[in-house]
Amino acid sequence: MYKLFFKRIFDFTIALTGLVLLSPVFIVVTVALYFLNNGKPFFYQQRPGLNEKIFRIIKFKSMNDKKDENGNLLPDFRRLTPVGAFVRKTSLDEIPQLINVLKGDMSLIGPRPLLVEYLSLYDDMQKRRHEVRPGITGWAQVNGRNAISWEQKFEYDVWYVDNVSLMLDLKILLLTVKKVIVREGISQQGKATMEAFMGNKTNGG
Repeated sequence: MYKLFFKRIFDFTIALTGLVLLSPVFIVVTVALYFLNNGKPFFYQQRPGLNEKIFRIIKFKSMNDKKDENGNLLPDFRRLTPVGAFVRKTSLDEIPQLINVLKGDMSLIGPRPLLVEYLSLYDDMQKRRHEVRPGITGWAQVNGRNAISWEQKFEYDVWYVDNVSLMLDLKILLLTVKKVIVREGISQQGKATMEAFMGNKTNGG
């Protein structure tokens, strides 16, 4: 009953309350990034959601669009601005996704929505992560976030799908607050972001 009905009410209520309470921070970060990123404070990208339905995710733009002499984007760590690094370390870049939650694209808790191009790389078990709405935070995020392997992350995602409950969601929310405070698992060692998923080694991907 919670998974099918009450979870959506829970998401909407918390997301709306969060946006109201965080509105001063939202405004300040938006204005700062507007001037630092040439009028582009937000980052939009297509992501697969529930049942692999594509939606547009919203985040604060933590990296600029600088390119090399060949017109290719510079590596992530070179495009990550000081303000962007602060926004990412404090997880403030996730705040706009509360809008996605209000729209019903996302849940507060669930597997993180990944890139559309990964859809063809999943095995049958990994595809099950799309049986629930993607989340701003999730079981994988409080168990390592970007510091764990893709295989571990997918195992945590599917475990969550099979064990969704109000108590589990509350536990993940509390653990997320702790992770944000201590700033654990934000990126893989030596990288600004998580390395790309290249498919399953056992499948030759």
